[in-house]
Amino acid sequence: MHWDIIEAPQDLPPPDPLKVRAQSIPARHTFPEHSHAWHQMVYAISGVLTVTTRAGSFVISPEQAAWLPTGLDHKVGSMFGAEFRSLWIDERIASGLPSDQPTLFAVSPLLKALIVEAARIEHEQDEDDYAARITQLILDQLRRATPMSTALPWPSSPSLVGLCETLYADPADPTEMAAWSSVLGMSERTLARRFQAETGMSLRTWRRRLRLFRAIEMLGSGLDVTRTALELGYGSTSAFIYAFRQELGSSPQAYMKGEAGNARH
Repeated sequence: MHWDIIEAPQDLPPPDPLKVRAQSIPARHTFPEHSHAWHQMVYAISGVLTVTTRAGSFVISPEQAAWLPTGLDHKVGSMFGAEFRSLWIDERIASGLPSDQPTLFAVSPLLKALIVEAARIEHEQDEDDYAARITQLILDQLRRATPMSTALPWPSSPSLVGLCETLYADPADPTEMAAWSSVLGMSERTLARRFQAETGMSLRTWRRRLRLFRAIEMLGSGLDVTRTALELGYGSTSAFIYAFRQELGSSPQAYMKGEAGNARH
């Protein structure tokens, strides 16, 4: 259950107007709680990030990013390791961006490619304004980003964190509420109440959200639909496709191709 602390960077110049920081986060490592005098977009090109703010904790996949406004206290870490790409954005040019509240949004393939390119040229001389054009395209993409409500909320107490980490590592785990309450040394009613209080949803609903979240993560990593269905514990591929369509309004294939125009984010 122990997490190691990553030293937060100190005395770095502010973004002018945008700065990309690339960093590998080892498994079970986290930055301590801190805030910035500028906006931040929290993102990982691979791996899963855990983001904690005063509004609660949640995890995001490479298909998602979190917008953290200026001055918001937050922590960012990773359970299994991630390639972190942090965008710092001067608040003076944030017109049209979700600047006043933390926001989760979908990351398009174009935005991902732009972030990767911005990180690659971060320390190069910008003699032909190429970096400036990349910056402008990133800002344009952020203004067009689609807000999402499919983040996976994360509890705060050690016992429930342990439960969620176990289910995250094996979303097909069939263990029921009664067995978990016995393992955690609490009644079913207490477990249900505490889980609802810390995540805003029941354990059953959270497990459905977990499966959806892991499905997007697995499909995004190149796993095919049949293998993903098996990894998630579905009895058949058709059952997985039905559940996915019920939650997001499109098939897994269409969603991952960006064709889910009516997807319910």
